[in-house]
Amino acid sequence: MKFGPVPVREAEGATAVHSVRTPDGVVKKGTRIGAAEIAALERAGIKEIVIARLEAGDVGEDDAAAALARAVAGDSIFIEDAFTGRANLYAKSAGVLVVDRAAVDALNRVDEAVTLATLPEFRPVQEGEMVATVKIIPFAISQDVYQASLAAARPLISVAPYRVKRVALVSTQLPGLAPKVIEKTVRVTAERLKPAGAAIVSDQRVPHEPAALKRAIDEALRGGAELVIVFGASAIADRRDVIPSAIVAAGGAIEHFGMPVDPGNLMLLGTIGATPVIGAPGCARSPKENGFDWLLARLLAKLPVKRDDVTALGVGGLLMEIVTRPQPREGAAAAEPPRKVAALVLAAGRGTRMGGPNKLLEEIGGKPIVRWAVEAAAASRARPVVVVTGHEGDRVAAALKGLDFQRVHNPDFAEGLSTSLKAGLAALPADIDAVAVTLGDMPEVTGALIDRLAQAIDPARGMLIAVPTREGRRGNPVVWTRRFFDELKHLEGDVGARHLIAQHNESVVEVPVEDEGAFRDIDTPEALQAARAEHAKV
Repeated sequence: MKFGPVPVREAEGATAVHSVRTPDGVVKKGTRIGAAEIAALERAGIKEIVIARLEAGDVGEDDAAAALARAVAGDSIFIEDAFTGRANLYAKSAGVLVVDRAAVDALNRVDEAVTLATLPEFRPVQEGEMVATVKIIPFAISQDVYQASLAAARPLISVAPYRVKRVALVSTQLPGLAPKVIEKTVRVTAERLKPAGAAIVSDQRVPHEPAALKRAIDEALRGGAELVIVFGASAIADRRDVIPSAIVAAGGAIEHFGMPVDPGNLMLLGTIGATPVIGAPGCARSPKENGFDWLLARLLAKLPVKRDDVTALGVGGLLMEIVTRPQPREGAAAAEPPRKVAALVLAAGRGTRMGGPNKLLEEIGGKPIVRWAVEAAAASRARPVVVVTGHEGDRVAAALKGLDFQRVHNPDFAEGLSTSLKAGLAALPADIDAVAVTLGDMPEVTGALIDRLAQAIDPARGMLIAVPTREGRRGNPVVWTRRFFDELKHLEGDVGARHLIAQHNESVVEVPVEDEGAFRDIDTPEALQAARAEHAKV
């Protein structure tokens, strides 16, 4: 191909390399120059123009791009007509992109004039999504480069359509794991499966022990599940733990435990016959992308996932900052427990289970329930005390007259507890290290308990969430370090933060308590009557 500046009168039949503006318009880059273009350039007083002119044997950019695109396209790929040296490849169906990385690299090494770019391998794609593009850099390539490129090309980009449609869920349970956490997990998983056209065909909840889990897996397989996902109440710690033990007891094998992807380290992959069984990491309860998504997509497309496939995920496997990872420190002070702890009292809900009156304003011992809760926060060392109001907010605030607190009104309280949590967190000073989240309908929580929880936090030892416990149950309030504030702000609906505790179980410090105050909220008329009777005995 000839390339360079020529007198305008000698440019006929060549291709304009750059766009040139004239009083008549623009001679665009890539335009085949004819008599009309030459006349317009001359009227503009342009004497010279940079052109490209094909020589014998040269292959034009569009022809070369189209031929190479056809050569590399595999199953479930369609190609649009080439234009300006580019041919785009698209997915014919939803599925997982399969790319021969070594072959793509080899093709791109043939000559700098020929390029092939793709989406990342094993990327989930939707029907009609662009997955790759062939681009010829100059306006033509030589016959030698063309032939060498075709020799390096073969079907190396395809889409593996989703084939698994029936997915069974099994959730194990331990005391302290709220049903809402499991319900949210089911909803999040259903949304994950939707793009693949897969659905949850069974949803079992069983005790966190091997025999019960084995029976549930057997039942899921008898029901025709093509994939079984197990969400453990406790994270898998070893190949001999509950979930892997149950898989083996059901006649299966453990393909791999662990994954070099964060979040997603504690992923377990097993098989029973030809059916994959996943021991899901805690992060799979969250809708945010994590390592679970990476393997789930492949399994839904029935692509093989072996040990080497998992261990190859390390480069690029750091998906986001992990809140439990040790943070950079500036001197010894960074290793000390948080000094500035705030209290956040959630008092915005409607309390519909009470059947009419605002439960927060009902009295125990002549004092509104919400006042008991806020007095406890005020009696602790936590400052400031932020109270989030919503339903009948002015009445609730009036019930707190004389107390030292900062009021934040949540106009979106009807959308659920998460909105009040977000409103309260947004009101905290920037220098707060941790927050004790308390509930306005728990009148038996004390300031002393809030202080014990705050003192139990120790970032240097990985103790980032403090919860009160008794006989295996986890109660309220909960103290969260600042590292979790962003995740708390992203909660949605009427689900609290209980699932985040389960997700970050390794960061939880349990504070034993002897009474029931950390577990007793006033939700119903019966609970109110019982609390009044209990108080009368004191």
